[in-house]
Amino acid sequence: MNERHQHTDTVTVIGLGPMGQAMTRTLLAAGRSVTVWNRTAHRADGVVADGAKRAATVREALGSADLVILSLTDYRAMYDLLDGATDSLAGKTLVNLSSDTPDRSHEAATWAAGHGAAFLTGGVMVPAPMVGTEAAYVYYSGSAQVLERHRETLTLLGTPKYLGDDPGLAQMMYQAQLTVFLTTLSSLMHATAMLNTAGMKAREALPELLVTADSIGDMLRAGEEHPGLALDAGQHPGDLSTVTMMGATTDHIVETSRALGLDLALPLAVQSHYRRAIEDGHGTDNWTRIIDGIRHPR
Repeated sequence: MNERHQHTDTVTVIGLGPMGQAMTRTLLAAGRSVTVWNRTAHRADGVVADGAKRAATVREALGSADLVILSLTDYRAMYDLLDGATDSLAGKTLVNLSSDTPDRSHEAATWAAGHGAAFLTGGVMVPAPMVGTEAAYVYYSGSAQVLERHRETLTLLGTPKYLGDDPGLAQMMYQAQLTVFLTTLSSLMHATAMLNTAGMKAREALPELLVTADSIGDMLRAGEEHPGLALDAGQHPGDLSTVTMMGATTDHIVETSRALGLDLALPLAVQSHYRRAIEDGHGTDNWTRIIDGIRHPR
C-alpha cells in the first residue's frame, strides 16, 4: 500500500455535537468503520443506530483506530478527556477539528508528540449539514506527510486545504474566517433590528440585506483585480472611496441606531476604526487604511 495515500478503514470520532455526528454519518456512508465516544453517552445513540460502534471508555475509543478525530468545544476539552489515557496515544494520529487559539494548537501539537502521537490542526469551514458535500472544505496545518497519509479519509469530510507545517496556521485561518462570518451575522441582526423599527418584518428585511452580504466579494474584486495586492504594498489609493466618506457613513449609522434605541456596540466599534484613521491624517486614503489602527491599537 502506498503510505502517502493510506486507505483508513477504521476511524474514531470523539465528541458528538452536531458536527461530530455529521462527520460520523459521513464516514459511515463512505463505508468506514467508526467508533465513537462522547462524555454525555446518550448523544451517541443516533449514530450508533446508524452503524457506529460505541466505546465504553476513552481508552477503548483510542484503541479502536489509529486515526482519531476530535470534535470538541475547545482544546481544554481534549486534555480533560484524554489525560487519563495518554498511554494509549502512541502511534495514533490526532486530528483536532475543535476551535481554539493558534497558541493552544502549538501547545497541543507538542503535548501529542510528547505522548508519541502525530497531530493535525483542522478547521471545518461549513456547518454540520454541509459536511461531506462538494461545498465542504477543511483547513489543515501540521505535518504534510501525516495529512497525505490520511487524505483519502479526511477528504470525505470536505476538501482538505493545507496551509503549512506550523500547527497554528489552520487555527489562525479558522479564526480569521470566523471573524468575517460572526461579524457579518451580527451586522445582519443589527440591520434587521433597524428595519424592524420601521415595521419591516425579518422575512422582508433579510432577503434584501443578504443581497448586499452576497455581493461584497464582487464589490471588492471590482475595485481591485487582485484584492490585497495594494494592501500588501502599503498602498491605499482613495480614488474610489475614502476614509472620510466611509467614516461619515459610520457616524450616520451610529446616530440612527442611537435614535432607534438599539445597542451601539457594533456601530461604535466600526466608527472607531475610521475615526482613528482620520485622526492619524489618512482621511483621503482608501478605507483599507483602517488596518493600521487594527494592527497597532492605542
